[in-house]
Amino acid sequence: MRNALFLLIAALAPAQAFAANQVALDNNVFVERVTTDAAGKQRVLLEEPKVVVPGDRLVFVLNYRNAGAQPADKFVITNPMPSAVRFAGAGDTPPLVSVDGGKMWGQLADLTVPMADGTRRPAQPADVTHVRWAFQKPIPAGATGKLIFRGVVK
Repeated sequence: MRNALFLLIAALAPAQAFAANQVALDNNVFVERVTTDAAGKQRVLLEEPKVVVPGDRLVFVLNYRNAGAQPADKFVITNPMPSAVRFAGAGDTPPLVSVDGGKMWGQLADLTVPMADGTRRPAQPADVTHVRWAFQKPIPAGATGKLIFRGVVK
């Protein structure tokens, strides 16, 4: 089920930088399961998602590698949130998020969502439509890294 829930779009600014930036991307989706061993100790396991049901916690892992000979500058990775998944946070490198289909970006706490009566309410994790990482420094040639975000099946 690899890639089934995870659609990845890599975008660069400016557009002409694409040929110069050769960042290879590999993504995986795991179901996070908590098990208890015979001694009563809990362990967290990441399993391939064969079947997911509402409430399952998913871990989206994006590995990147600059396969080019030059640093990859101004690299941006944008991931649409699958419609069946509620955003549940990110790893050590928090992304920007969008709650309007990718038109505006910010930290979740700073975003609002329009209501039917014309007022706005604070955005919630269930409102997130996209996550984005904009690299502030060039990715050196040959460098690798990992980005993580989590979701819960609705």
